[in-house]
Amino acid sequence: HVQLVESGGGSVQAGGSLRLSCAASGYTYSSYCMGWFRQAPGKEREGVAVIDSDSSTIYADSVKGRFTISKDNAKNTLYLQMNSLKPEDTAMYYCAAGRVVADWPRANEYDIWGQGTQVTVS
Repeated sequence: HVQLVESGGGSVQAGGSLRLSCAASGYTYSSYCMGWFRQAPGKEREGVAVIDSDSSTIYADSVKGRFTISKDNAKNTLYLQMNSLKPEDTAMYYCAAGRVVADWPRANEYDIWGQGTQVTVS
């Protein structure tokens, strides 16, 4: 059973930090491109960061220098370290996996999605 399960969301004051985790199971985790997306109420889902199977990373301009995406292949777990959080970072955060991703911010490039974890910055 292919599954992604996010955790680590919560409420934090502006300037604070959170670390999101995404546990994967049921597929060859290390060969997939893994991404973090977020969706605020009334807005489209947007790509936050991506890490490829070779561990190369790309970030959205809005989070560059504040967020860090990483993965632990031995634990089949994806992470998103979020520092210097701002109120505009408030959203539901999702992890996603794609076998072949040509345009990383496009949500429909990804095959597997988690259920999401809420991040609220006040």
